[in-house]
Amino acid sequence: MVAPPSAPPPRLSPADVAHYEREGYHVFRQPVFPQAKFDGLKHCFEDILGRLDTGVRPESMDVPHFQYPQLFAWLLADEVLDLVQPILGPDIALFSSHFICKPRGNGQRVPWHEDSHYWKTMIAPMEVVTVWLAIDPSTLRNGCMHVIPRTHNTGKLGFSDYYDLRPGEAVFNDEITAAQRDTSQALPIELEANQCSLHDGRIIHGSAPNTSDIRRCGYTMRYVSTKVRANHELIGKYHHLYLARGQDQAGNVYGDSTRAYPELARFRAKHGKNGH
Repeated sequence: MVAPPSAPPPRLSPADVAHYEREGYHVFRQPVFPQAKFDGLKHCFEDILGRLDTGVRPESMDVPHFQYPQLFAWLLADEVLDLVQPILGPDIALFSSHFICKPRGNGQRVPWHEDSHYWKTMIAPMEVVTVWLAIDPSTLRNGCMHVIPRTHNTGKLGFSDYYDLRPGEAVFNDEITAAQRDTSQALPIELEANQCSLHDGRIIHGSAPNTSDIRRCGYTMRYVSTKVRANHELIGKYHHLYLARGQDQAGNVYGDSTRAYPELARFRAKHGKNGH
């Protein structure tokens, strides 16, 4: 009798999950996608980048899937969902995505922040896993992300105090007060293209400007358990969740991944709903 083929090992081991839960992040050093599939995503990104209006910073390509539903081929792919399922469980929703592209020479810095700061009225509880996929190599030279470990479950638990920055000084217009961030503990997350890191939505992180001659782009793909409820009454005019795997557990309303929602993009642009 021929034994049935064994299932492939999980993309994250129990030790990886334990590290993520303890430290607030994990670095995945294997290719996320087969090379041809990754090349397709990079080509899709380059096409979207080429369509940006004059004067729009490439760091600000927030929720592009609302206008380009072809991105769901990667956002809802098993290669990604198999990374987050060991953390979130089998019922998964796509919360958001964002290309953060720092052009060579003048790429803006990302101030020290918690993603949860920008989402505090949008979802509850605040349990978000971000897959930060390197479109380009991301290194110290071109402004890779730094994380401050364990800040997702210490301090103000994802809701630090912020002060305003000068417009145009950084990708976002505010930053965590110096007294609430110990940057001496920050660790760089250097990645090759098609590698990724995962981080908790409450961890403190940021990145330096890109003054090098090499572009740095990452695609942040953000997921929640369907036990998390979106505040549809508040955000329904400018944001959708999408059921990615399993079943809904919180009475959420989901977008249709087969269609574009240009009206959401127009509302966000008009009302300054830039999200993160």
